[in-house]
Amino acid sequence: MTIFSKQKQILGLFVWFVISFLASAVGVLASIQAKTFYAELLQPSWAPAPQVFGPVWTLLFALMAVAAWLVWRTDEGANRKKALQFFLLQLAVNGLWSWLFFAWHLGGLALINVVVLWLMILITIMAFWRVNRLAGALLLPYLLWVGFASVLNYSLWQLNPQIL
Repeated sequence: MTIFSKQKQILGLFVWFVISFLASAVGVLASIQAKTFYAELLQPSWAPAPQVFGPVWTLLFALMAVAAWLVWRTDEGANRKKALQFFLLQLAVNGLWSWLFFAWHLGGLALINVVVLWLMILITIMAFWRVNRLAGALLLPYLLWVGFASVLNYSLWQLNPQIL
């Protein structure tokens, strides 16, 4: 059940998009040289082309915003608050990955970060699911993509020892 007027819900959706895409912007700032850096790395044969990442992440951040909004607009008290706290925390961890990998070239720490992120997304999905099942389901593509990104991060790290 929703606890806000229609006007406040629309504003809330806008705010969750802003929050989600601000987290994305933190990663983008770290990724200014990503195209050049990524092209210089030895790649596994199954690595996606660099132009795949932007559209995929845009879709995932939009899904995250809608999922958070669905939870935010629900009257679930403590469950709602806890779920949104997990969500915000995992957004911060998400933004850190780009800095670790692309800006600071720390492949090993980026790998630890992305595995922690995957676990945090899983916790967030479970927390969202308790409040709104659709919200939890909307985060499943994000979990799958970050799982894939974890394997890619590991492979790049192994193939390129210069990225500690």
